[in-house]
Amino acid sequence: MLLRGTISTPPPPSFRLRASLNPQNAAAQPSQAAFPVASYSITDEDLHSKGFLLRRTAEGLNLDHLNSVFVAVGFPRRDTAKIEVALQHTDAMLWVECEKTRRPVAFARATGDGVFNAIIWDVVVDPSFQSLGLGKAVMERLIEDLQRKGICNIALYSEPRVLGFYRPLGFVSDPDGIRGMVYVRKQRNKK
Repeated sequence: MLLRGTISTPPPPSFRLRASLNPQNAAAQPSQAAFPVASYSITDEDLHSKGFLLRRTAEGLNLDHLNSVFVAVGFPRRDTAKIEVALQHTDAMLWVECEKTRRPVAFARATGDGVFNAIIWDVVVDPSFQSLGLGKAVMERLIEDLQRKGICNIALYSEPRVLGFYRPLGFVSDPDGIRGMVYVRKQRNKK
């Protein structure tokens, strides 16, 4: 799916944000005055009052706990060392921590070229915390973070059963007839 829309105000050339696990990619954020204040479905203050903290870096993110959320939503269990490498190559991330348990309960990240294109990956909400608006809260903020960088081509992969979640956020399937393709290795015949 692809996010529809264009960015009318380009970000300052110095603006570039990457995950904190890769310190050589960290940079300052732009002045808030250059961008309108976002209107979220649930405010940061409301999330905090409900016992949730928003995080934009991997600092404090327990990868075993994140892996448990991946498994709980049907993703395969992943090697935590590989998750760490993936996060080092992540351009933007947002996760929600439950204050009471100090565990991640929602997560999404994006990779891309930092200028034109980004792909959103690993959008998950712990099933025990679904229907609270956490997935939407994460996606709204992650999209905004990417747009503030001037990225206007934002794509994601999605299972058909959750396409309806992404459409109200501005994503469309096959825009202008554009189709995505994925390389799949041919399996060897087993003898």
